[in-house]
Amino acid sequence: MRVLFVCVGNTCRSQMAEGWAKHLGLEAASAGTSMMSGSLVAANAVIAMAEKGIDISHQQPSLVDDVDHTSFDKVFSMGCGVSCPNIPLDGDWDLDDPYGHSLNNYRKTRDAIEAHVRGLIE
Repeated sequence: MRVLFVCVGNTCRSQMAEGWAKHLGLEAASAGTSMMSGSLVAANAVIAMAEKGIDISHQQPSLVDDVDHTSFDKVFSMGCGVSCPNIPLDGDWDLDDPYGHSLNNYRKTRDAIEAHVRGLIE
C-alpha cells in the first residue's frame, strides 16, 4: 500500500507518519499545504522517532502541490484544519500539532501516529 500523509507545515506529524509507515513496510510520503514552518524536519520530531529506532533526519518537507496524490492508495490528513480541495482524503487523524512544544508533546503525537499507522496494516 502507498500512503500519503498531509499536514500544514510537513515538519512534524506527517514526517513522523511517513517514518512509521516506512518502518512498518509501507510505501509512504508526506507533504504540507504550507512551507511556513521551515525547510527542515523539526528537531524534536527527529529525536522522538530516534527513540523508537526510526531515523527521519534525512526526510525533507515538501508541498502537496509537488506530489502526485493520484499515485497513492490512501491519503490521510494529520489534522489542524488541513484543507486540500483537489485531493480526496481517506481520513483525518485529528492530531494536535506538537510544533513549538516540548519533546513530551512530540512523544505523545508519535505514539498516536504509531497506533494509526499500525491500524492501516492490521
